[in-house]
Amino acid sequence: MAYLIDKPSALSSFRLPGREGAAGTPRRAKAEGGSLAYGVPLLLAFFLLWEIAPRLGWLNRIFFPPVSEVILAWRNMMASGILAEHIGMSLQRAAIGFGLAVLVAVPLGFLMGRYSMFEKISDLLVQTLRNTSQFALLPVFILLLGIGEASKIAITFYSSVFFLLINTISGVKSVDPLLIKAARSMGTSEPGLFRKVILPASVPSVVAGARLAVKSSIFAVIGAEMLAAKSGLGYLIQQSQLMMETADMYAGILTLTAIGLIVNYLLVWFERSVTVWMSRSDGSDT
Repeated sequence: MAYLIDKPSALSSFRLPGREGAAGTPRRAKAEGGSLAYGVPLLLAFFLLWEIAPRLGWLNRIFFPPVSEVILAWRNMMASGILAEHIGMSLQRAAIGFGLAVLVAVPLGFLMGRYSMFEKISDLLVQTLRNTSQFALLPVFILLLGIGEASKIAITFYSSVFFLLINTISGVKSVDPLLIKAARSMGTSEPGLFRKVILPASVPSVVAGARLAVKSSIFAVIGAEMLAAKSGLGYLIQQSQLMMETADMYAGILTLTAIGLIVNYLLVWFERSVTVWMSRSDGSDT
């Protein structure tokens, strides 16, 4: 840290919450990555059961086709470009809504977590909005913004912003008070305190909120597409169900599941990378 260059002290011995053991992150990541292998046999057994149950008549093949037929339908839709087009539309809507949520929730969360008076003033409004179902507000968004892209992005934003906001507030409040006092005693400015202490310590909580927010944004955009859209994975799933093209429907569902898993693990990787980078940066300053 900049203020430790002139005043080496006990503050350099502190570890920021969420950064403990950062040097061991690659080993932990390797262990967690290896642990995924333990779940593969059960997952394969699930798909095997999915394949044989309809063929043996345990399930109605019309409503629950074998997984091989679902994979074939997925391949055909990818080859035709239909599935890629729907995926692109859903991801675009979810990404815009999530990006807007980050721009609003993270700064607001830092303000509410850092300044108690600001939190007291804004908390009642935040809690009121947070406890209002996003799907109950979907008709309102459609009435105000129409059935175009704006209403879908709005519902996506609304469904994800509060996960980020609450977790950011929690992350700021969880910062060790001793770290803040130690930094203050050395004359650290408020921007320096935020950059060197509060922000690094809050990263794990913010990323945890982002993981929840991403899932919520994807779910919200799928729900909106099922109700008022002519493109996107939600529209594809809904139309396939109505046309009794169940293989296409399950292909859309599996695609949605895969997207959720990929995004989740990308955020896990991002959290680890940022944690390691901040740990190295902090070490270089000391």
